[in-house]
Parts: sequence; C-alpha cells; structure tokens
Amino acid sequence: MPSESKVENPVIHPFLFIYQLWQWLIDFILSPAPPRPGEQLSRPKIAIIGAGITGVASAAHCVGHGFDVTIFEAGDEKNVGGIWSKVNNTSSLQIHSLMYRFHPSVKWERGYPDRQQIISQVRQVWETYGLDKKTVFNKKIEKVYKDDKGRWILDDPSNGVYEGLIAAVGTCGDPKMPHLDGMEKFKGPTFHSSQLTGKSAKDKTMIVIGGGASAVEALEFAADEGAKKVYIIARSDKWIIPRNPIVNMLLALNIFGQETIFSFIPEFLLRKLFYRDLEDLAPYNKGIFMDTPMVNSDVMDKLRTGAAEWVRCDIVDFTDRGILVNKREKGGDMVVQATGFKRPSLSFLPDDCFEEPYGAPNWYLQTFPPNHPSVSAINCTYLSAIGTVGNWHIGIYTRILLMFLSDPLTRPQPFWMRRWIDMTKVLKATAPTGAFDFFTYLELLWWFAFCVTINPFRWKWAVFVFFGIGSALPKRVVRVEDRVRNGLGMQHQEVERDTGKHF
Repeated sequence: MPSESKVENPVIHPFLFIYQLWQWLIDFILSPAPPRPGEQLSRPKIAIIGAGITGVASAAHCVGHGFDVTIFEAGDEKNVGGIWSKVNNTSSLQIHSLMYRFHPSVKWERGYPDRQQIISQVRQVWETYGLDKKTVFNKKIEKVYKDDKGRWILDDPSNGVYEGLIAAVGTCGDPKMPHLDGMEKFKGPTFHSSQLTGKSAKDKTMIVIGGGASAVEALEFAADEGAKKVYIIARSDKWIIPRNPIVNMLLALNIFGQETIFSFIPEFLLRKLFYRDLEDLAPYNKGIFMDTPMVNSDVMDKLRTGAAEWVRCDIVDFTDRGILVNKREKGGDMVVQATGFKRPSLSFLPDDCFEEPYGAPNWYLQTFPPNHPSVSAINCTYLSAIGTVGNWHIGIYTRILLMFLSDPLTRPQPFWMRRWIDMTKVLKATAPTGAFDFFTYLELLWWFAFCVTINPFRWKWAVFVFFGIGSALPKRVVRVEDRVRNGLGMQHQEVERDTGKHF
C-alpha cells in the first residue's frame, strides 16, 4: 500500500495545504466505503473489461455501492493503470489534477502528477476496494453475448454471467510506429515517444516526428535528460494552451461544445497573450473547439529559448544524419516517432451496437449503445474534447448504469436513446465536427442533467447519480414500485436488463 502523502505546512505552503484539505474533504464526503473483507456483494453483477484508470475507478464505484464485479484484463498485473503503466517515467498529466480526480479517494501531491504518482494512486484504489481479488489477468475478451435470460456472457459461460457490462479498454493501445519511406537511411536509433525510459539523450539532438500530445511527452523526456536540441516535425496544426487550471476550466465552460460566433475571443486571446511572438505557430484553419488541444506551457518556453524548434512541414526524405524537410536537412542523433497509439477495438460487443447511423461515438450519452442500456463503454468512444476523460464523470456514468440495472422504470427504450442522439445532432448541426466527435465538459454535464430530469422515475436517483450518495433510499422506493406493479398484475412480466421502460 502506498504511503500517505505528507501534510504541507499551512504557513509555508498555504495553497498546497488548502488543496490537500479540499482533497481530504472530497474523499470523506463522496468516497463510497470499501467492502469489508469477505463481504458478499449483491447482484446485479457487472463485468468490466480493462484494468486501466477507467476500469479500476468504475469497479471501485460499483463495489463501494454494493454491486459485485469481475475485471478482465488482457495483460498481466503490470498493466494495472492501462496506458499509464506503459509510458515514460517523465510523463505527467497535461490537465490539472483538480480536473482529473478519477475517484474521490485520489489524493495528488501536486498540480500535474507524474506517471509514478498516477500508477501509485490507481493501485491504491485497486487494493483498497478489494479489486485485486476480483481481477482476472491475461484474459482478452473476444466476444460478449446474451444468454436466454438476457444476461451477459463473456466468451463462454465459464467466465460467469453478468447483468451489466462496462467496456473500459480506453483509447490508447499498443504504440503506433508506421514505417516511413526512407527511414532505414538514418543511422541513429529510432524510438516511440512512450518508450524512452532508460534511453540516453544528454547533449544529443532529438528529432520528434509528430506534433500532438506524444510530442509533448518526448519533449518532457528531452528536458529531463538534458538534450541539446529538439526539432518537432509537425504536419498538422494543433492548438497549445497554457498549463493553467483557470484557463482550462474557462475553455471547458462552452456549453455548446462547438465553434460559435464567440469562439474567436478565446482564440484571439491565446494568440496575443500566450503565443505572443510565436503567433505564426497557432492554427490558422482550425478552431480550438474542434480538436483536443495540447496543454503545456513549457513548449513555448523551450521554443523561445531555442532549446526546441517547431517545424511545420512534410517530410521529404531521410538521410544518414537526420530528416530532409523543405529542402533543408535537420540533423540529429536520435529520431522519436510521436505518432500516438493504436485505438483498442470494441468489436467484442454485439454487431447491433454498430448499426449506422448509431455507431460509436453516436451513442446515448456517447457511451451507451442504443440497443443495450446495460452496456456502458466509458471513455472508449472518446475522440476529442476540452475538459477531461477521467474526472467526476467516470463515477456518474457508472452510477447511471447502476440505476438502469436496479430500476426497470429508469431504463431508456432504444427508440428514445436514438431520439436523444438525433436531438444532439440537430443541436450541433452547425458544428465543424460530428456531434459527438468533440465536446466540452460543461456540455457533458448538460447531457447528464438532461438524462436524469427527462424521466420522472429517475428523479429519486439524482443525488446518487451525481454524488454517489443515498443509494439506499431509491432502492427502497423501487421495492415499493415493484409491489405496486405486482398489485396491478404485472408480476409475471419479467423485464430483461436491456428492455427499457422509459416513460
């Protein structure tokens, strides 16, 4: 079990002390109590595919509220933490930790925690909630289907039967290292941006191919190792925003989740106040509410000092000493491919989850396939956003699923799930991206609020869904509703988990 973080001196570090106090209060008020050792948890039982941050956090929410789980992880125990178990030791969150509390019990030591602290917190949640005894390793799920009672089977019945399913395979799988024409000419080593730990870059010139979040990861490694120079070879434009929680939250407050007539204001301010003398590097044909921005102020500092150079171009060819771009050669000692990761597949889900025009990410609340409200693919269908994919919403998505499984009257019919998707497409008809290809955090909260308020049978679950408090009361109300339905002669109308009863 990881050791407890030290308490900061309120006189010397008042802001850190207040931050620690805030985290303690959130943990005390909102963290569900871990089950006692050996405690028998109730049904419905839920299968969770993936032991990354989302899988561990959603499983902790489930068992904390009395629902049993089994986690299926394709890798071994070293893979607990998902993509964070595979990246460099110098990697850290690009978004502020205030916006990335993947579980209420998480306590960060600083604003932008690094890989070691993230993995430590994931494993602490995993162990505290007894998930180490509920995880099956080296088990890659190939298909899921329902038995004759509407319960989920994973590969075959020997793996158990489940009333609910959470897909938590994430968006980053194996490193993506495409072969580039001529790269065999380069005589130096070539690495993926996530595989730099243990490599030497001191006093060397590094050529980074790619200009996204993986390039920032490589730049962090280069700075930590004391590299002499970094060339970032980027073909496409991507916005860079400062590592400032206030700026990040203000940008996430766009409830429309798209470019609007007012979007020029934050884009103008970023160019003038953040890019300043580097304004020519700001995207000229892409709005900030169209693609996930990079969050890193150090990039600008290194560009200004000459420690890094951003080259917007196409690669013409490789040489034995570097890369040829724009008829000029950029020489280097090592090449780093910041080309991202392969996207894990959701093909194990039933084929009717992907019937167009309602294939991922065009799902109910972006995570529930319209034909199966007992399935939630949390953070798997995500494409781009301003906000975070790991904040409070992992708990909210999980508790919405628990509500659907516990209360038949709250389950949406496939018809109404599709109508919500259609409504969102109409509301974002003028967006330069698909309706669900980009969202902001405030837009996500609007989705949650609409989901609960549109159905009166969900009102009793509101406090539980949003804060994880008070599940006992709505369960008692459900039992009363069951008796009323039985009194009306509905006791023989057994409802499958995927049969909605939306009003």
